[in-house]
Amino acid sequence: MRCVIARFPFDLTKSGVLESMRAVKPEPITGESVTIGRRQYPAKQVGEVITRQDRRDFTSGEVVRAMAHLGFTCHTVPVAAPVRALSPLERASAVLGTPVSS
Repeated sequence: MRCVIARFPFDLTKSGVLESMRAVKPEPITGESVTIGRRQYPAKQVGEVITRQDRRDFTSGEVVRAMAHLGFTCHTVPVAAPVRALSPLERASAVLGTPVSS
């Protein structure tokens, strides 16, 4: 499949990506990621390995889009659940270590 990453065209195949990433140890995931084989890699790490370009030259979105077209499972950044603010009574109870009775 032909795709453009960082304004450069690449001819990528699923088997070629699998081969490139086979011996690469995954880094800790902090954003978007791609599952290749049994491992989950950060999108920027995958892009750096398959394009041999600096990570600053492309976005993780470009890599995720290309990997999704090749049939790999892509994961977005998990969205944190909104945190409910404590009322003044609940905040004071928490500081004092006593439960608030409802």
